[in-house]
Amino acid sequence: MQRRFTLKALTAAVALASIAAAPVTSALAADTIKVGVLHSLSGTMAISETVLKDTVLMAIDDINKKGGVLGKQLEPVVVDPASNWPLFAEKTKQLLGQDKVSVIFGCWTSVSRKSVLPVVEEMNGLLFYPVQYEGEELSKNVFYTGAAPNQQAIPAVDYLMSKEGGGAKRWVLLGTDYVYPRTTNKILRAYLKSKGVKDTDIDEKYTPFGHSDYQTIVADIKKFSAGGKTAVVSTINGDSNVPFYKELGNAGLKAKDVPVVAFSVGEEELRGVDTKPLVGHLAAWNYFMSIKNPTNTAFIKQWSDYAKAKNIAGHKDKPLTNDPMEATWIGIHMWKQAVEKAKSTDTDKVIAAMAGQTFTAPSGIVSKMDEKNHHLHKSVFIGEIKADGQFSVVWKTPGPVKAKPWSPYIEGNDKKPDQPAGKSL
Repeated sequence: MQRRFTLKALTAAVALASIAAAPVTSALAADTIKVGVLHSLSGTMAISETVLKDTVLMAIDDINKKGGVLGKQLEPVVVDPASNWPLFAEKTKQLLGQDKVSVIFGCWTSVSRKSVLPVVEEMNGLLFYPVQYEGEELSKNVFYTGAAPNQQAIPAVDYLMSKEGGGAKRWVLLGTDYVYPRTTNKILRAYLKSKGVKDTDIDEKYTPFGHSDYQTIVADIKKFSAGGKTAVVSTINGDSNVPFYKELGNAGLKAKDVPVVAFSVGEEELRGVDTKPLVGHLAAWNYFMSIKNPTNTAFIKQWSDYAKAKNIAGHKDKPLTNDPMEATWIGIHMWKQAVEKAKSTDTDKVIAAMAGQTFTAPSGIVSKMDEKNHHLHKSVFIGEIKADGQFSVVWKTPGPVKAKPWSPYIEGNDKKPDQPAGKSL
């Protein structure tokens, strides 16, 4: 009898406790700021994007430990658009409409960003995009923390044309078949033409996402290079880089004969490749892990500790940092600063507060968000691949370069304003 009474009393107490806890739980939920993480964790782009998801989570962890934002903890909402471009738009609708996130950090390819763009504009969301891209775009609702072409592609070609870069006269523009490589190569073709390079000295080639057989293409490059000093500009994206670099090694195409400069290959993409045959080939970025300065040392250590603590595949044993990770890190911290300046997560107030934000970047500069054009001022580095898969910096700009979202090498761009439509001066 006593036991039954005790059980009844316990049941009643549990019921009362759960009723009492209900409003507290919802109050706690409302007391967080939700942050959307929109990166491919499967499919052809997972090789590059998975680590950016982890970078956002590390930054959120870091910010939360230091008291959060506006006295609230950040709550990540992670989705997997699975390298499926229309799915990026669907997941964005879900993040903004259903999950009510205040900001989204995500996308790698320009086709995924182009898929997301109309959704963030229509729903007045906020996207931070962390990867170098083709430019030719400005949106009130997007902050571009990766490079525009004048902060990567043009300096890389200038270097390869120079005496120290090998004095290239012929050019192979090789990319994955989508908007970023095609638009970048349109800009580069016009730029090369302005430098006196003939159409017959430019060979443009494209392969689909996930392409794996580069035997014929590398043989063609070898043949084309017989006509004069040749350089390859690679805008191959995702896991296709692995077979491309393997084939370069197989064909014995060495950097001293035909240098390849890549715009989408960093430390992470080289992880799965035997880099010994690739020594001397190049990449152009705004950050390399090998850059020596106290901010970068701290960034690498923080990532190494986080990767071990979270048991992140590959990185727990061999932690690597790269350019889009740095751009992600800068973006989320600038967003935090802007929210605190605006004292609000309201999209329009945060956009206004982002103008002129600065952050000490692991690349060794104080990176600034341009007051008008939603792009970061960034230094440019060209690195040579070393046998250990790291890069040795062989050239850099004297300081940060202001982004030109509208390339002057595309006709009519001189008439376009250096700020997004709908954004007041």
